Amino acid sequence: MASSALEHVNITVSDPDRTAERICEMFGWRIRWKGPAKNGGYTVHVGTDDAYIAAYRPALDAPSQVKGRLNHVGVVVEDLDVTEGRVREAGYEPHSHEAYEPGRRFYFDDHDGIEFEVVCYV
Repeated sequence: MASSALEHVNITVSDPDRTAERICEMFGWRIRWKGPAKNGGYTVHVGTDDAYIAAYRPALDAPSQVKGRLNHVGVVVEDLDVTEGRVREAGYEPHSHEAYEPGRRFYFDDHDGIEFEVVCYV
């Protein structure tokens, strides 16, 4: 079985830059990336080389979303295709496939409605 690891947690916040700045101050982390995000939003990735928090703000013209909401759990894997097969075998339907810099990803919703992002950087 290919190894995997928790990579990130994505949360909805009112001001991603402010959230990231405070997290850096409190935990000694750094901003890894920031830029456009899913559905016209904006995200700042703040953390370490191994894991991060994605502080997400939806598009400014989007219907309001609850602040402080868990959006998804990110898991990094060695083989995206093998993992997608396992997700399907478990009865879940992968969606939102995308190749992007620096990798490929897909999402799926579990039986409780928790969204998982599965990403591979190879």
